[in-house]
Amino acid sequence: MKLNEIRENQGARKKRMRIGRGIGSGKGKTGGRGVKGQKSRTGVSIRGFEGGQMPLHRRLPKRGFSNAPFAKDYAVINVGAVQKAVEDGRLGIAEVITAEVLVNAGLVRQARDGVRLLNKGEITTALTFEVAGASATAVAAVEKAGGKVTVLATAETPAE
Repeated sequence: MKLNEIRENQGARKKRMRIGRGIGSGKGKTGGRGVKGQKSRTGVSIRGFEGGQMPLHRRLPKRGFSNAPFAKDYAVINVGAVQKAVEDGRLGIAEVITAEVLVNAGLVRQARDGVRLLNKGEITTALTFEVAGASATAVAAVEKAGGKVTVLATAETPAE
């Protein structure tokens, strides 16, 4: 085999169907759009349109709210993943485990609004955590192993 003889397998890449290129192409004349009418024309945007009847998305009442602009976006880490990282030698036992340490160890990609510790898996090493949040079961699991969890105060706006 030579580099100039390398080819893809037969049928590995399928060419796209070119529409509107003559009757003989199989997708000519109307170009797969049927015959006449609004939908056969270009630039039509009638999603949700029900022929003049009030559309379903406008008939139903609005419910709930979106807290998106103010919601905190935490990076999540499980105690089991931290224990595995300690066993693999990516985390030191003596150091305080913060968001920055977890990012450097490759356990979380970005700290975002902080790291939240959850209780999935088992932890046997006594570790000290400084995180933005932690579930009650995760705190209990860390303390049972002889460790300590400090939940950092978030910078919230003062109540008026």
